[in-house]
Amino acid sequence: MIQKVAVIGAGTMGNGIAHVFAQSGFTVNLVDIYTAQLEKALHAIAKNLDRQVAKGTLTEAQKKASLDNISIHSDIAAGIKEAELIVEAATENEVLKLKIFRELDEKAPEHCILATNTSSISITKIAAATNRAGKVIGMHFMNPVPVMKLVEIINGYATEKNVTEKIVSLSKQLNKVPCVVNDYPGFIANRVLMPMINEAIYSLHEGVAGIEEIDTIMKLGMAHPMGPLQLADFIGLDVCHSILNVLYTGLGNPKYAPCPLLSNMVTAGYLGVKSGEGFYKYVSGSKELMVSERFVKK
Repeated sequence: MIQKVAVIGAGTMGNGIAHVFAQSGFTVNLVDIYTAQLEKALHAIAKNLDRQVAKGTLTEAQKKASLDNISIHSDIAAGIKEAELIVEAATENEVLKLKIFRELDEKAPEHCILATNTSSISITKIAAATNRAGKVIGMHFMNPVPVMKLVEIINGYATEKNVTEKIVSLSKQLNKVPCVVNDYPGFIANRVLMPMINEAIYSLHEGVAGIEEIDTIMKLGMAHPMGPLQLADFIGLDVCHSILNVLYTGLGNPKYAPCPLLSNMVTAGYLGVKSGEGFYKYVSGSKELMVSERFVKK
């Protein structure tokens, strides 16, 4: 039975994953090469736990226990030496992930399962960088991790059945809903989501409708909680662009090619929430949703 977990990467996804494991009673080592990022992650976790306390879904004692379950490490070897499961949540970059998995394979205990939070990169390719392909699996959490129920579990070509069963059971322990899929470009979540976002961007690019109209139609007409253009900003336009390229390259179908408008925005550094502007403009401290001036008709 898995009890000791290491999470690699202390960014938004990494701290969210550490949060849910710690809250569910697991011992968690949060690992990142940058100490400042680790401190920032702990602060974010504490703040999110405070929100749960304020809502009455968590007690102060449970908050303290959750935080006590988390240790931070800037040395990867120390952080993973006793791990039974490692969840990698580094930047969505194939070269970086392959490098991390080679190191994890070398330094992690032999029995340890290696999971990746990738949203699009081949699990089979990541597993091939190790000598334990049967113990490598995709564990794709949704953002924000403490709120979203889904865990998309991706079997690589060589993933062992008992490993999949363990991760399914583990996801249920986290009060998540696991859905098992196979390893093809984009899996299911992004294979369906990204073409929708890309089509919304094409509709804007071709002048079919404006940003607010496109998002409102999808929210009110299709019962989506967030319009596709706002969602793209939230995900990160660079991440959307990268995933579409994975789909385009992996499936060889031009329908997955990123819209030229998306490519231009990414090249120019308009990445959405993370850069302060994408399809919408984001002002610190303000909850008002303002369309970027670049898309306002004059």
